[in-house]
Amino acid sequence: MTGGTVARGEPADPTVVAVEREGTGRQLVRELRPGAFLAPRPLLPAPDRVRIALVGTRAGLLAGDDLLLHISVGPGARLELIEPSGLVAYDHRGGTSRWRARVDIAEDGELVWDGKPFVVGDGARVERSMDVALAAGARMLWRDTLVLGRSGERGGSVRATAHVTHDGHDLLVEDLDLTEPDLRELPGILGPHRVIGSVTCLGSRPRGPHHPYRMELAGPGAQVRLLDTVAPAIEAELAAVWASWRSR
Repeated sequence: MTGGTVARGEPADPTVVAVEREGTGRQLVRELRPGAFLAPRPLLPAPDRVRIALVGTRAGLLAGDDLLLHISVGPGARLELIEPSGLVAYDHRGGTSRWRARVDIAEDGELVWDGKPFVVGDGARVERSMDVALAAGARMLWRDTLVLGRSGERGGSVRATAHVTHDGHDLLVEDLDLTEPDLRELPGILGPHRVIGSVTCLGSRPRGPHHPYRMELAGPGAQVRLLDTVAPAIEAELAAVWASWRSR
């Protein structure tokens, strides 16, 4: 199965997930719409949240692909997003692809997003963006792993941006430019590391044991980010942070 090609100026249909909370407290799915690359599938619900799996419908990203995600959480609603598998960007043969997510969380809403590794293979050139708008009292917990190259590869080019606002004010603005391998491998940047893993809490300051790499955001939020040459060590350490922050 191969990925499709989407002409620039004609973005692919977005994957849409929208949940809300009734006055009785029951959590409801308002909209589930499959996109060109991901299909949202409902899972067995938890008592206090809606659980949705983002299932890939194509092998990965190729040149010209434009993956769009629109996530909406209504007032007081709680959504858990699960990725059963990671995503690979393959050799783009001189082209580029995009991965874009837009997240809106209303007052006292919550999103828990357990992301799986995003692998940028040799020859790929990817633009990746996460835009999040949190209302007052909203919260988001996001786990993310970026891998430069498959086994034995140096990895392609990726520029990952994140712009998060909380109650109308900037909370996190990040531009991670890893487009030039010779520059990103310099000492003081990534060096020999090719795996970047993070757990980010947005909208509240998580309690729990202090991690040596914890960074407090300019507002209610914190992030732990780790670097390594292989994924398992990072995944194990971040799993502990994830469990602690998720339990609050």
